Amino acid sequence: MPAQAYAGKECVCQLRRGICDQSCVQGMLDTPFYIACLKLTGRRCVVVGGGEIGLEKVEGLLACDGQVTLIAPTAQAALQEYASEGSIRWEQRAYAGAADLDGAFMAIAATNDTDVNIAVFDDAERRAMLVNVVDVPPLCNFILPAIVRMSPLAIAISTAGASPALAKRMKREIEAQFGAPYARLAVLLNEVRGWAKSTLPTYQERKEFFEGIVNGDPDPIALLRDGDGTDDRNELDGGLARPTALSGEQAVRDLIARAQDAHALQV
Repeated sequence: MPAQAYAGKECVCQLRRGICDQSCVQGMLDTPFYIACLKLTGRRCVVVGGGEIGLEKVEGLLACDGQVTLIAPTAQAALQEYASEGSIRWEQRAYAGAADLDGAFMAIAATNDTDVNIAVFDDAERRAMLVNVVDVPPLCNFILPAIVRMSPLAIAISTAGASPALAKRMKREIEAQFGAPYARLAVLLNEVRGWAKSTLPTYQERKEFFEGIVNGDPDPIALLRDGDGTDDRNELDGGLARPTALSGEQAVRDLIARAQDAHALQV
């Protein structure tokens, strides 16, 4: 695969310097990237290149329900399987030009041919499309961060292209710190949003309600981590039931119900 531009290596970008002088990446770290989450469901996404990196990009797009078209003369076995089962469309040929991007929302080039990568970038830019040439920052109008994904949570880590290795380390550490309990809590809080919207008339009241749960005592994350799935309860002062060995989900549901009861007493 083409490596990120650095001095002394053969040039892989549209400037065609021959030997890279890093002029194409000057200022990259100072670029203010607009961070966004894209909805890809039903959108055509073109991946050019059927190697290991192409496979990685295809799987990332499939995880977000993109409609993937792969353009490559040959492809990894896993990509061939995706095509056989109908998960992607594989056009078994070389990239043929701008017409290959008709109707596409996004293009990702992952080939080992600099000319092909530049052509994909130029064709996409002329169409004002999103385009990413893997590991060549000057041939991208968006970059792909490392993603920690625990549905419905997604945490993105970007070093603005400075160090993918550092982003991968940060991803591992974030996965260890913010695991499944956070995702489960997000689901539970989403389930009570309808009640909050219909019951609490102002934004400030809804904000205080949810912050009271998320930052409350007992800590909902600790309950989600520690619950062992049984239904034993210990009574607390005031007649409130505090789950001690509950399943995590039931524990947080009890917290939410308690917050609701507390609000009802105030109105």
